[in-house]
Amino acid sequence: MEAVAKLKHIRITPMKARRVVNTIRGKQATEALAILKFAPQAASEPIRKLVASAVANAKVKADAANIMFDEDDLIISQAFVDEGTTLKRFMPRAQGRAFQILKRTSHITVVVATPDEVAATAGAKKASKN
Repeated sequence: MEAVAKLKHIRITPMKARRVVNTIRGKQATEALAILKFAPQAASEPIRKLVASAVANAKVKADAANIMFDEDDLIISQAFVDEGTTLKRFMPRAQGRAFQILKRTSHITVVVATPDEVAATAGAKKASKN
């Protein structure tokens, strides 16, 4: 069972969001939620909500397919941050000049999967390389 959750145009710079996403990649979903709950970074709160949404999406998908579901089995198989649109603002400076301010946004994607699904995709990647 694999489920995806995406968050677009969030007003956090991609570099700051990647620091948080790198800490949870590959961990169990419940462990990642605990890590994000107590992380001091500002990006941890929206990412925690995104991981919780991915877990809920997996539950809905399992219920629709009539498959046994356990939240403790889910692993964050993929998590990445892409750069979103940049808001361009100007600030007045000395002697009539204008200084450009770039307000960056991020697109964050989290994929949760069961361990057997992760192993199957890893085996398929290894076979395609050979």
